[in-house]
Amino acid sequence: MDEATEFVLRDMIAGEADALGRVMFRAIREGPSAYTEAQRAAWCAAPYAGDAWAGKLAAQIVAVAEAQGAPVGFVTRAGAYVDLAFVLPEWQGRGVFSALCARTEDDARAAGLHRLWVHASLMAQPAFAAKGFVVVQHERDERFGEYLDRAEMEKVLIACD
Repeated sequence: MDEATEFVLRDMIAGEADALGRVMFRAIREGPSAYTEAQRAAWCAAPYAGDAWAGKLAAQIVAVAEAQGAPVGFVTRAGAYVDLAFVLPEWQGRGVFSALCARTEDDARAAGLHRLWVHASLMAQPAFAAKGFVVVQHERDERFGEYLDRAEMEKVLIACD
């Protein structure tokens, strides 16, 4: 791999929450989407930042993909729930999500979990399905008067010895 495509996985570091908020914002607002601009604005009008956002992330296990000193993707887990999973548009399709997902699954197994579940957006569903997640049910989430289709998905984790 050349330097432009290399990334490393690590835990979130102190003071990084705002940078992860920008990753999330760019993934939602600039990345490929099945949602309208109004739906994307209702989902994430501006990058998440500040103490409340930092507290939300601090309460979860956060795996970060970093390239050239900056986050390019992240996945958060609260117990068995995969809460957030976002990759910068220019890093999508380069193995970042796969690596973050594998790390999240390994960490969940190490914590004794037997299942992971997620509310996956229309764009995230194929990526999660490729990692073995299956749709439990389709849902419609309302945010600021806009409706976003999503799916509850789950994956049964098989213990690795």
